[in-house]
Amino acid sequence: MDGSCEHARGPRDVGGGVIALVLLALVELAVACSPSPQYKRIDLKVSGEPSAPPVVAHQPAVAPLRMAVGDMVSPKETFTTYQDLTQYLGAKLNRPVELVQRKTYAEVNDLIQSGSIDLAFVCSLPYVEGQQKFGMQLLAAPEVRGETLYRAYIIVPAGSPVAQFDQLRGMTFAFTDPDSNTGKLVPTYLLWQQHLTPESFFQKVVYTYSHDNSMKAVADGLVDGASVDSLVYDYIVARDPALAERTRVIWRSDPFGTPPVVVPPNLAPDLKRQLSDALLGMSGDYQGRAILNNLMIDRFVVPDPSTYDPVREMLQKVNGQR
Repeated sequence: MDGSCEHARGPRDVGGGVIALVLLALVELAVACSPSPQYKRIDLKVSGEPSAPPVVAHQPAVAPLRMAVGDMVSPKETFTTYQDLTQYLGAKLNRPVELVQRKTYAEVNDLIQSGSIDLAFVCSLPYVEGQQKFGMQLLAAPEVRGETLYRAYIIVPAGSPVAQFDQLRGMTFAFTDPDSNTGKLVPTYLLWQQHLTPESFFQKVVYTYSHDNSMKAVADGLVDGASVDSLVYDYIVARDPALAERTRVIWRSDPFGTPPVVVPPNLAPDLKRQLSDALLGMSGDYQGRAILNNLMIDRFVVPDPSTYDPVREMLQKVNGQR
């Protein structure tokens, strides 16, 4: 310390400009001499000067877009799989997007019917049921390996002696969801063709509520067999080859229209168009293609309603409808 703090002096009454300079110098010296600097907000406004009103940006709140995903895969896997897509749609529509998950397809259909969500990724059977019940509308469908089709796979543990579906009589079997096409309706229809029911054919039936859970149940030997979505099966085993080594596909169904993206019947036309443009345009930009590649999807396309007719026919026959 050189003592400048004690000897600093300034002229008095020599004009406002000089006083301002001296005050500024005193402030600097005080800071330099203080062993523990303290920072304060200084009001430089002249006494009596009216205060300007604060500037507040008023922006209308944008309601989030609500997107539901039926648990074709387990909740954790669903969140991981669809997180990037959620963010992508939010950026395209310039509004936040909320991912809504429910345990069953029926719960998702209820949300669609009530208008509580704006779009949903559902299974083929829930679409058929929702379209018949309250006019659920198709928006888009994923194209995978050049097809907008998928199949049911009947799988068993890799070391199982079972080679065909009929040999599962008296054994335990996993369904995914009561309203799943590949995870429930297809094997039920196979048994219907033989005048049988799951209750009369299998020793025990359990519900896993996701296709990857069914696959794990088979791989771990918790059940003797299961029916799963071919798209989910191929997606999971591509990421976990060890799971493929522990399971074996013994039967493949005829093709059905891929699980679609749907919207409520009363969705605003402008929003429906924006959602359609965003999904159909994903393959046209770098970020969209990267997300599609991670989902193992070529692109989203306008779906053909007739590809869901086989699901309608199976449902009618199993339910005894004419």
